[in-house]
Amino acid sequence: MRYDFDKIVEREGTDSIKWRRYGGGVLPLWVADMDFVSPEPVVQALHERVDHRVFGYGGATEEFVEVVRERLKRLYGWDVPGEEIVLVPGVVTGLNLAFILFAEPGDAVLVQPPVYSHFIADPVNRGRAVISPALVKKGDTYEIDFDAFEEAITDRTRIFVLCNPHNPVGRVFRRDELERLADICLRRNILICSDEIHCDLLFPGNRHMPIATLGNEVADRTITFMSPSKTFNLAGLKCSFAVISNPVLRKTWLRGMEGLIPHVNVLGVAAALAAYRDGEEWLTQCLAYLEGNRELVERSLDEGLPYLSMSRMEATYLAWIDCRGSGIPGNPFRFFLEKGRVALNDGLEYGKGGEGFVRLNFACPRSTLTEALKRMADAMQRL
Repeated sequence: MRYDFDKIVEREGTDSIKWRRYGGGVLPLWVADMDFVSPEPVVQALHERVDHRVFGYGGATEEFVEVVRERLKRLYGWDVPGEEIVLVPGVVTGLNLAFILFAEPGDAVLVQPPVYSHFIADPVNRGRAVISPALVKKGDTYEIDFDAFEEAITDRTRIFVLCNPHNPVGRVFRRDELERLADICLRRNILICSDEIHCDLLFPGNRHMPIATLGNEVADRTITFMSPSKTFNLAGLKCSFAVISNPVLRKTWLRGMEGLIPHVNVLGVAAALAAYRDGEEWLTQCLAYLEGNRELVERSLDEGLPYLSMSRMEATYLAWIDCRGSGIPGNPFRFFLEKGRVALNDGLEYGKGGEGFVRLNFACPRSTLTEALKRMADAMQRL
């Protein structure tokens, strides 16, 4: 089946957070969902589930678990027993549960900014401290300062939140980088919570490696979070999963969920199963389209927005754009919203190293992206 990613789907006037927040006349290229129709097998599976007309309590079916196991084995050579796969409504929900269960109030969570804002805000909301050894910008990419990473660890650091592929800088961390991170965490007895939600959204030449596949010792100290939500545009259906190999951690986790974390949505399970089982054709076409959009953003920055630069993207559909040399007065997020009528994400949301940056979501029809980039260029020309 050939999918039409150029098709405009009207989302204004729906319950879309993305299109509702800034109102009419603003093109929203901010929150990380796509403006594309989800795979046809997903839509069909949802119709079939709704036609059943009974919506009682549900959960992970044997078929769903087996499809996930097969996927992990096929993509990563990762042989995960079914009992180690635990469903959660969302990755952020899972991370917050980990902060509660595996760090005491006043303990610290280690993150690598600039990074997804929930990693910075949520530990604090749970009464935990945040330690932020920043990634280092080197040209058009980012690297880990391993000395700074280890020096930041205190005797109360309990959790390291790894974001791989990284949001917003677009890195896919290499095996040697993951090995060094894992070695530090094992030596310092730190639990790794690895957010790998963007693992399917890779550009050519890049390969994702779950950190837990480095070996049994690393897997024993890692909780891995994955989801079809970013990959297949299912974020509103609330179905993700964690891989928890350590039986003691898993027992604590399952007890901690009771009465606090809701069951996954029965429609979400149906959609996730269909996506993982039958969505590869859609994903292949989507990735090719996203690559074209990435190239359009790069070309537009070179030609129409020459004082802006973009980090080299290895994964995700989120461009991390450096506006610091542009001459934009004040906050570039505010500038493009008010002068260009384009809503991006403010780099300040992502912590250290985010000032003067914006994040642009290019998972939209090319005509929408072209218009947004034109508006941004026109706003710059009026400076």
